[in-house]
Amino acid sequence: MKKVFEVTYGGHHIQVENTWFSGEKLYVDGKLQDQNLGFAFDRATLNGVIRNNQGEDQIIKVSLGGAITVECRIFVDHELIYPDHEIQ
Repeated sequence: MKKVFEVTYGGHHIQVENTWFSGEKLYVDGKLQDQNLGFAFDRATLNGVIRNNQGEDQIIKVSLGGAITVECRIFVDHELIYPDHEIQ
């Protein structure tokens, strides 16, 4: 089973793929930036970098987890950008 989460931020396309057997992958503008291999039963974290319009690096952090369904949170410089609202 494969689940894909996508968001555009600052002109960059951020995509997170989660699969049961291949693990998790973080793509930025179509390029692989981080990957976890195998099973992540509890929670997984991916990290990446984008460059803003001023030429400064911004840190991407992705948190994946969940008991029954996989939930995804994407942060840029510690600010939640996906989903665009808090899930209660």
